[in-house]
Amino acid sequence: MPLLQLEGISKKFGQVVVAKEISFQLEAGDAVGIVGPNGAGKTSLFAMISGDIKPDAGHVFFEGHELSHLSAARRARAGIGRTYQVPRPFEHMTVFENTLLAAQQGARARGQKAYNLAYGSLERTGLGDYANDAAGSLTLLRRKRLELARALATTPRIVLLDEIAGGLTDLEVNELTTIIRGLRGEGIAVVWIEHVVRALTNTVDRLLCLAGGAVVADGDPHTVLSSDEVRAVYLGGKTLNPLEQ
Repeated sequence: MPLLQLEGISKKFGQVVVAKEISFQLEAGDAVGIVGPNGAGKTSLFAMISGDIKPDAGHVFFEGHELSHLSAARRARAGIGRTYQVPRPFEHMTVFENTLLAAQQGARARGQKAYNLAYGSLERTGLGDYANDAAGSLTLLRRKRLELARALATTPRIVLLDEIAGGLTDLEVNELTTIIRGLRGEGIAVVWIEHVVRALTNTVDRLLCLAGGAVVADGDPHTVLSSDEVRAVYLGGKTLNPLEQ
């Protein structure tokens, strides 16, 4: 049984198609990257998986259970963690308090268990030394790590990463990809939207390209990036060198 399965997901906002009969599935520990031009429907797809918006048609299954009737909060408790492109910490709370709240609300943990989940997620993302700092004082890299830490504090089976490497230096991207690769070893599946393509090619073993809400390529990352369809809709007809992105 697949961990996550999408069947014919479709969505329109007025006349704008953001998802057109999208179907794919993944197993525990899989890592899938999603690329595509702005407006391709990438973040909308995440929102339909996480429960922030409802598809017009199609089905989302998680561990064999249909999710259409579940709110975003209940999906998080079921095991779907998510980060956002623009970090959204509670800025006046400490870094630890941010992850503690995630553990309490997302994992329904209490007492020592909640404490262990919260601090453990900070240790996994390299934020242990900043636990008592105000979240609003963090650098961009640390804010992005906090986004990931909050998602991990909910004890997810799958993590949806939305451009978590954007705006980081090469060294920071390398540090982040090391953390994300480590999640796979724990059996956590990763679905990652990213414009920093080399981060994806260093981490995932499968790549989807979206355009106009539809999947135009799906497969090995290097094969997808060199395909005519992807060069046409995403790269303007130019061949992409992942090392330069």
